[in-house]
Amino acid sequence: MSISAETVKALRERTGAGMMECKKALLETGGDLDAAAEVMRKAGLAKADKKAGRIAAEGTIVTAASADGRAAVLVEVNCETDFVARQPEFQSFAADIARAALAAGATAPEALAALPLAGGSTVDEVRRHLVARIGEKIDVRRAAILHAPERIGAYIHGTRIGTLVGVTGGSDTLARDLAMHVAAANPQFVAPGDVPADVVAKEREILAAQAAAEGKPAAIVEKMVEGRLRKYLAEICLTGQPFVKDPDTTVGKLLEQARARVSGFLRYEVGEGIERKQEDFAAEVMAQVEAAKGRA
Repeated sequence: MSISAETVKALRERTGAGMMECKKALLETGGDLDAAAEVMRKAGLAKADKKAGRIAAEGTIVTAASADGRAAVLVEVNCETDFVARQPEFQSFAADIARAALAAGATAPEALAALPLAGGSTVDEVRRHLVARIGEKIDVRRAAILHAPERIGAYIHGTRIGTLVGVTGGSDTLARDLAMHVAAANPQFVAPGDVPADVVAKEREILAAQAAAEGKPAAIVEKMVEGRLRKYLAEICLTGQPFVKDPDTTVGKLLEQARARVSGFLRYEVGEGIERKQEDFAAEVMAQVEAAKGRA
């Protein structure tokens, strides 16, 4: 049968797939646009599944905030290359997920995958269509929502680092500055009192062994350990770190001056914790040379 160019175009716009794939699906379904779209969706599922074993350690971090500014979400969506991560289509997909996740209060991977997006498709259906269209593995890796009693500062560094900081008191400018600081300094806790007791005990044990190895008297060792422990806690806690925009003052002092308090923070960095594949280009070239010899 003959399939008109207008019908092929309509299916391309609906699915984002290639012209030949669209025409093949239309021929297979006798020109039925809805049935052809379903065939394309199934084809997209197959292509997405074939890419499931690849490593997707590039991507983007996006955020969305509630109208009252007291809730915000961070979302990480991964792909295989930085080139794809910078594409408007990929960025738009991630932003759509962030808005849907915040509206639904969803953060678990399964809940994120099932979220409906504009047009009626779920996040996972759109993701699989993108995999088929772009040709890379795409993962909706994680999301987290931060709530604050007064305001939240948000900061995105490029597309690779995203932070949220809940602040009581102060100003919106202070909240954003603190979010920028968290992006740069990567604290692990808000204040020393938030550090788990087992973490403190382990660090004290390590510092005591180091100090004892220096041959100091026990009384001196104890003072050395406490001094070094205070320094360690200042380094890993937001309030003890030198403020990135004014290293002569700590974040704690800055908060005191502003009569403000940090209620919590979130920080995501693209690909953190993902084991990236190490390419051995020399071995790859040698393998190609040997293969060429075998064909000669």
